[in-house]
Amino acid sequence: MTSGNAQHFETLIGFLKEKRENVTFGDIIRLAEISAESLQGFFRSMDWTVYRELREIAGYIETMKKEMGALRANELKENRIPAAGLELSAIVQATETASNTIMECAEALMAANAKDPAAYKALVEEKMLVIFEACSFQDLTGQRIAKVVETLQHIEERVARFASVMQAKDLDGFMSDTERSRDERRQRLLLNGPQLAGHGIDQSSVDTLLAGSGGKTQAAKSPQDEVDALFP
Repeated sequence: MTSGNAQHFETLIGFLKEKRENVTFGDIIRLAEISAESLQGFFRSMDWTVYRELREIAGYIETMKKEMGALRANELKENRIPAAGLELSAIVQATETASNTIMECAEALMAANAKDPAAYKALVEEKMLVIFEACSFQDLTGQRIAKVVETLQHIEERVARFASVMQAKDLDGFMSDTERSRDERRQRLLLNGPQLAGHGIDQSSVDTLLAGSGGKTQAAKSPQDEVDALFP
């Protein structure tokens, strides 16, 4: 409360003490004037506070609009992400084609008759050349993977900038039904996929698990019991 408001209220209290019993209509008008004067400063202060808060909200909205524009979500959705998907599809197709070619060459060599050394040597040279040509897919695959990684880094940078400016915090409980179902299935069946170097279970742990205690035969364990043994 400002000093002006306090002074007005002190005047009002003093007036009421003097006119406690003999209050006239004019006195009531005077009380109303004193009350109105005391509240003017309060309303001015409240108006400025509301104005300041509305300006802050407007500024936040303007910043959000700017950052959403910088995020370029439409470009990510319509160009970069579909392009990355096409690159991954091409990688899968090239890998499958090369694998089939190499397997066919290996099967042909295994089924070949080696009684004629010259003919067998010519066949081996022919199939080896085909295998070398098939392995050339690795160079193109590396280039395609580099494009996908670049897209992921680009998305990561934009999302990280947006989250930092908006001071966003992660909230729990917002997974879709499909995401929740996949997560529950992965946890239930331990579907973690291929592990990176140094992140998976090493061979010594597997050997220890299979060997058991002193090489003795043990009762059959459930998959969860085996996992618990590896991660006590």
